[in-house]
Amino acid sequence: MKFKMLLVSLFSVGFLFSQELTIYSHRHYDTDKGIFKLFSDETGIKINVVQAKANELAKRLEVEGKNSKADLFMTADAGNLEQVRVNDLFVPVTSKTLDELSPKELRGKDNTWYAFTTRARIIVASKDRVKDGAIKTYEDLTKPEWKGKVLVRSSNNVYNISLLSSMIDSIGEEKAREWASGIVKNLARTPKGADRDQVRAIYAKEGDVAISNSYYLGHLANSKNEKDVEAFNSVKVIFPNQDDRGTHINVSGIGVLKTSKNKEVAVRFIEFMLSPKAQEMLTNQNYEYPVNKSVKPNKLLQSWGEFKIEKPNFEAYYGNAKESLKIFDEVQWK
Repeated sequence: MKFKMLLVSLFSVGFLFSQELTIYSHRHYDTDKGIFKLFSDETGIKINVVQAKANELAKRLEVEGKNSKADLFMTADAGNLEQVRVNDLFVPVTSKTLDELSPKELRGKDNTWYAFTTRARIIVASKDRVKDGAIKTYEDLTKPEWKGKVLVRSSNNVYNISLLSSMIDSIGEEKAREWASGIVKNLARTPKGADRDQVRAIYAKEGDVAISNSYYLGHLANSKNEKDVEAFNSVKVIFPNQDDRGTHINVSGIGVLKTSKNKEVAVRFIEFMLSPKAQEMLTNQNYEYPVNKSVKPNKLLQSWGEFKIEKPNFEAYYGNAKESLKIFDEVQWK
């Protein structure tokens, strides 16, 4: 009897250690690689990662159909997650652990995907050239005094698409269009580069204010490049719209795909992404806000203080995307 139980136990361990997960991921951070390795070291489950742009991975999933070997889809931006959900490629999942660790407001509809970090779409401004309190809202960036001083990346960037899509949902299409038009009128230069490049441009005095994701500031502050550190030190962080709807946020998230042959193991990996161990790595190494409420944000993020968050409507981030792109085109936001 004992021998039989030992065989069952050994078989179970062998089965666990023979498991693999294939993750389609748009994220490209060293932190993620560290989390994958830690999960594999602790469980013996091998992680295979397929990396590409989010829309390319979403299209690949559609083309592969039932033949896809992917277990999980993982990406930044709720719009990307919603594209996969709307195409009915996710399977709803839950567990006691997920219910405990995951805030309900940071999940996809019917628990189809789970956010594991958030980032704020903030305004950064020159410490020397922008007075405290001069800018309090996204709308303030369209005022005449900022003509020739606003920096922002291109309109085809998913972060800007989600921001405008959220505005369409919260303040209406007409006002959202007016805002986009006002930004174009106040541009310091043709939109180009990534968010860090906008901060560098403030430091180079090419403009005075910019729109950026919060986590990029952490990378600049902790860069090995002295000029990047100087660029970070030259700006201040503004959380917009604290007196009304709050600051726009976005997420990085993950969901189990219908094609997964290892759904239980896939759920286990999502639980791991929400565990304190992984959450601490994500905030301290990639400067994202953790979603697990037992984990404190990185000290730099804490130094900026708490802020009012705009209640996210993630379905609108993707649902309004076509209208956002139309508006960007109409106002000639390149």
